[in-house]
Amino acid sequence: MIDRARQAMARAHAPYSRFQVGACVRAASGALYSGCNVENASYPEGWCAETSALAAMVGAGDRELVEVVVMAPGESPCSPCGGCRQRLRELGSAATRVHLCNPQGLLLTVSLGELLPHAFAGDLLPGSSGRP
Repeated sequence: MIDRARQAMARAHAPYSRFQVGACVRAASGALYSGCNVENASYPEGWCAETSALAAMVGAGDRELVEVVVMAPGESPCSPCGGCRQRLRELGSAATRVHLCNPQGLLLTVSLGELLPHAFAGDLLPGSSGRP
């Protein structure tokens, strides 16, 4: 997963921030899906690496997220933004492992519950069973 995130990071389209990010997600099926950030001139209308990877996963028919790798340059772990935390939670659970890496390797592993405590989830919506 780290290699797939590294490859995705190298393909990121980040001409404005010059901050390339790659991600790889593992579905419950075992399939891996990667994505990169894609910026455009109409900030903030681009999309994050995690969002791209989740879109690939959903587009392939998988709906259950079990593990995530996020890779960005630098010495400090780069954690998913708030919007991506919510997207990850929609398809994952509080126990979903999130590995924060740089190109040299793993920096930190946390759970999605640690990143997004007290998450807003589908089961809070009236008439919902929690997951489509």
